[in-house]
Amino acid sequence: MADEIKYEYKTVRPVRGTDGWVISKMQKDGWELVQQAPGTLRSTVNFRRPKKPQPWLLIGAAAAVLVILAVVIGAASALSGEDEKKHESDKSTAAVSEKPSATPAPTAVESAATEVITPQNNPEFAALLKADDCDDANVAFATRYEGKTVAFNGSIVNMAPHGDYDTRYDFLLGPGDKGPNTTAGPAFKYEDVNILDLKLTGKQIPATVGVGDKFRFVAEVGEFKTAQCLFLLDPVSTEVR
Repeated sequence: MADEIKYEYKTVRPVRGTDGWVISKMQKDGWELVQQAPGTLRSTVNFRRPKKPQPWLLIGAAAAVLVILAVVIGAASALSGEDEKKHESDKSTAAVSEKPSATPAPTAVESAATEVITPQNNPEFAALLKADDCDDANVAFATRYEGKTVAFNGSIVNMAPHGDYDTRYDFLLGPGDKGPNTTAGPAFKYEDVNILDLKLTGKQIPATVGVGDKFRFVAEVGEFKTAQCLFLLDPVSTEVR
């Protein structure tokens, strides 16, 4: 039927205790709750929303423009071929006379490679800390900065044993100081770590940590798990605030 509504579906597996938060975030983005099934560590929540119609007319027009552009570029390339041949011998002579440097100077990108990303020096990270935990900005940031180091003030939103372990945990972290009441920013996760892995620093280092504790997190960027809306990080250091 031409008027039949077509849906797209999404399954999210939030850490237990954060179901309401995730459902609220998804509903704000237009998703409809279909089913919710509780689990030991994570719940399984299914959503759906109507698919947006494809702008076929605009797609066809864009394709036509690309074809025309390709023809124009090909023609320009052919016309410039003769000029390139004329200068080819001169370029070869210049190349022979130039002596490459034994230790080339680092580029701006290489110099910035070791820089710790913070909300103050990176507008993308500043915006990410205020975005929805399932927003596409999470995927974009994880893809672009995977392996880089970030630092932010945050708190522990949730803490649960990892599998059957008694001393290894899964930590859910959020930006800011609100702990389990955090409502903005990514759902950062440290997975399968013990207290020593946090590398606690500061004037008064606690023997243990818990939900609501506030820290200055320094971590390495990992992948973003779209199905669970979880942004994985690896701890570098954790400073008590």
